[in-house]
Amino acid sequence: MRACLDHRPALSIRRRFKRACAMLWLAVAAPVAPLAWAQSTLVNVSFDVMRDFYADVNTAFARAWRERAGTDVTIQMSHGGSKSQARAVADGFEADVITMNEAVDIDLLAQRGALVPAHWSARLPERSAPFTSVTVFVVRKGNPKAVRDWSDLVRPDVQVLVPSARTSGNGRYAYLTAWQYAARQSAAAREADPAAAAERFVTALFRNVPALDSDGPVANLSFMRRGLGDVLVTFENEAQLIAKEYGRGNFEVVYPSLSVVVELPVAVVDKVAARRGTRELAQAYVDFLYSAQGQDIAARNHLRPRSAGVLRQYVAQFPPIVSFTVDESFGGWQRVQKAHFDDGGIYDRVLAAAGK
Repeated sequence: MRACLDHRPALSIRRRFKRACAMLWLAVAAPVAPLAWAQSTLVNVSFDVMRDFYADVNTAFARAWRERAGTDVTIQMSHGGSKSQARAVADGFEADVITMNEAVDIDLLAQRGALVPAHWSARLPERSAPFTSVTVFVVRKGNPKAVRDWSDLVRPDVQVLVPSARTSGNGRYAYLTAWQYAARQSAAAREADPAAAAERFVTALFRNVPALDSDGPVANLSFMRRGLGDVLVTFENEAQLIAKEYGRGNFEVVYPSLSVVVELPVAVVDKVAARRGTRELAQAYVDFLYSAQGQDIAARNHLRPRSAGVLRQYVAQFPPIVSFTVDESFGGWQRVQKAHFDDGGIYDRVLAAAGK
């Protein structure tokens, strides 16, 4: 098994240039590659936080495929910000499989070029999201600002780091959870307009954001290396990656009272896989993520498995948290996109009011 894996942080101009060159090479070379090469090579376009996870998955899947088919498989990975990765595939970067952190990124492939069918999320269990995460707070050691819940993030003495929702799924999930927290608080107080209260709340929160980084890994570096902010809002599994890279001595993880269910969807990119002759291989790859072995790898990488049996084995590392889904609280990603994140939507209005 050979796998092309890039484990370096998505920061330097040099790395971005190399990645762009690699993407260009694949986009140009794939159409003229021999069919035998295509059938034994799988391209997975994913987002930055999943580097270690897919390194483990690729090793295990290649072994399982060799046992099943008697042939080796090469898995090539491309990592980057979820929004930029989805746009790259929509614009022609060839991927057999796309593994994102929100459904709207894969919806883009259905809307532009019909690379996947409109019903793609119904083809696999759990809306094609084989594992999930939740939103947590990372604070300085000892939690000197006593940050416990979303209400603390609008205090004038607290600076918050959260990536831009324009370019980061991580940022979108944080924004939506803050919105839903405030809307629920307003409804519980029987206020007349929970949506207006939610907009005021997230506007106050974004006034406390000193810089909107492009994605989660960049925000992590701003918090851990540059020392910006009192609290970093991020995914639960990403907090564990921070611990792996920086050690646990300088920060703590706080679980707020409410989180969105961070659903991490996957899909076979039908048009590409059909042309390259990788349909069977790509389908086996995404199916593997739901297998007992795939679910165990997810749990070991601090992703919440869908399998109840696997989750029971790792229950100690996944504290319970009250959560909601985008579908049940916002009516789905398409409605969220139109209302909040399209140009001129509520998110733009919030940033303008917050002076960003």
